[in-house]
Amino acid sequence: MTTDYRDVLSQLADLLETRLPANGGDPQTSYSARLLATANAPDAFLKKIGEEACELVMAAKDNTPDRIVSETADLWFHCLVALTHYQIRPEAVLAELARRQGLSGLEEKAQRKQD
Repeated sequence: MTTDYRDVLSQLADLLETRLPANGGDPQTSYSARLLATANAPDAFLKKIGEEACELVMAAKDNTPDRIVSETADLWFHCLVALTHYQIRPEAVLAELARRQGLSGLEEKAQRKQD
């Protein structure tokens, strides 16, 4: 069985939206809802983004591919929680990456300084 991964970020974003307090997310039963709870957000998920980024760096320094994949998944998940909190869809990030395709990194960085 082949899995189509193209819609995973969108599907996860849809699920995370159900975990928002305004949509009935229950911090007692859902880790995502706990991160998004008014009393915890944004500090809870911002702290997790920092932790997961550090763990990814350490996995990369240790050259452990399985951990690199796992820590990247953790980082992406917590970034999706942040996007959900700020009412930004992952498609907006993907569109920005698509916009940058074909630009050299140096050229793209120079354009950002002009904006």
